[in-house]
Amino acid sequence: MSDILTHTEAGVMTITFNRLDKKNSITGAMYTELSDALDHASADAGVRVVVFQGHETIFSAGNDIGDFLSNSSAALDTPVMRFLAAISTFPKPMIAAVCGPAVGIGTTMLLHCDLVYAGDNAAFSMPFVNLGLCPEAASSLLVPQMMGYHRAAEALLMGEPFMAEAALEVGLVNRIVPPTEANGLALAQARKLAAKPLTSLIETKRLMKKGQAAQVAQQIAEEAASFGRMLQAPAAKEAFGAFMEKRRPDFSKL
Repeated sequence: MSDILTHTEAGVMTITFNRLDKKNSITGAMYTELSDALDHASADAGVRVVVFQGHETIFSAGNDIGDFLSNSSAALDTPVMRFLAAISTFPKPMIAAVCGPAVGIGTTMLLHCDLVYAGDNAAFSMPFVNLGLCPEAASSLLVPQMMGYHRAAEALLMGEPFMAEAALEVGLVNRIVPPTEANGLALAQARKLAAKPLTSLIETKRLMKKGQAAQVAQQIAEEAASFGRMLQAPAAKEAFGAFMEKRRPDFSKL
């Protein structure tokens, strides 16, 4: 069975992370599947809304570290960069249902969704600095815009998890429900949107995002360039080496 499941019914495409044994960590092949699904949804008039979901115990642990280290690159044609381009420019409404940990891209992809519903067990984190890296998915632009600078600095510089209530307070999340209800709520909201005129949905979203579209694209590209350089630097090598060896990293001389 695929690690990414897609199902379309009544105008709603549901995209499900289906790699529970690996905490829904995302591989390059999964990024390709995600991008293909979004490209299809964008072009298919029968798809009016997209819903991302994981399991009630976990949304996504972020990048699969082994796969990431084997295939990492800052080139604009890599699977992850293709996914970031697809999700940041997707013209139709996107909803996410998030339960349990949402790490790295598991959180930053939500910045490009229009509605986010969280289980009360959701834990969001962007630990890029802790890995000797920098933010991605235009999060260095969008998180300060959403949270304000000081809260964004805490989230991005400390890299520590923040829970659903904090995410609701800063506007990352629309509503918090029990984990068993999050996917159902997201689907119900998607069905409401799917019943509305698609032209109005697309134009309203375009107008809301018009002022930042060019900035987002530029920020994604700049972050990717920095990310690629930093990935080859001593801090990242120490961080990933420590992760693979299951020890605490030592940045004291870096």
